[in-house]
Formats: sequence, structure tokens, C-alpha cells
Amino acid sequence: MSQSPPESLMPPIEGSCSGREIYALRALGDSMVPEFEHGTVIIVDPEAVVKDGSYVIAKIDGEYIFRQLRMYDGKFFLQPLNDLYETIEIESLDVLDGVIVQAGNRRKDRKKYT
Repeated sequence: MSQSPPESLMPPIEGSCSGREIYALRALGDSMVPEFEHGTVIIVDPEAVVKDGSYVIAKIDGEYIFRQLRMYDGKFFLQPLNDLYETIEIESLDVLDGVIVQAGNRRKDRKKYT
């Protein structure tokens, strides 16, 4: 019996919007603290430019996860901000579902990432 890790994210509900429209998710768990606390609302743009250091949503083994993309020597890695979690090497950027462009639960706390 497999359970989702606490930091996993749920994808947008089927039929709720176009597959390439900007959407919002809530970060769960502590894999991305201190920048993104549990419960932080993140805005994801599936069409945003991906670059080293971007915060991204990726689908790994059927699970959506939230990590920072790191690029070293032609290799790609999904790195958590919390050292208690593992960095995952990915073969290509095809697993990415979108780039976080904004986060924050209140207007005064919002940050932009692009």
C-alpha cells in the first residue's frame, strides 16, 4: 500500500482549465521550507521559461512534486530546500509541468519568481 509523501501536490482537476493555463496549488509538507512554508499558495505557469534555479512542479513516478530545478554539467536535478529530503536527478525537462511564478497567502506576503 503506497501513500503519497506529505510534500506531494495534487494536479489541477481534470476539465477545470486548459492544460496550459496558469493555475494555483497549495504547497504541502516541509520539503521547500524556509522559502515556502506548508500551506503556501503557489501560482504555476506551464508556459513559463525554465532556467537553473526555477521553482518547478514535476511529475515523478506518477506523483507531482515541488522542487527547485538545478542544472550542472548538462544534467538536471530537482532539489528540495530542506536538507532532510533527497535531490532527484531527472533525464530531461519533459517531467516538468510548470514553473512557480508567484507565491504567498496574503497580498502583502506575495513574492514573484520570474
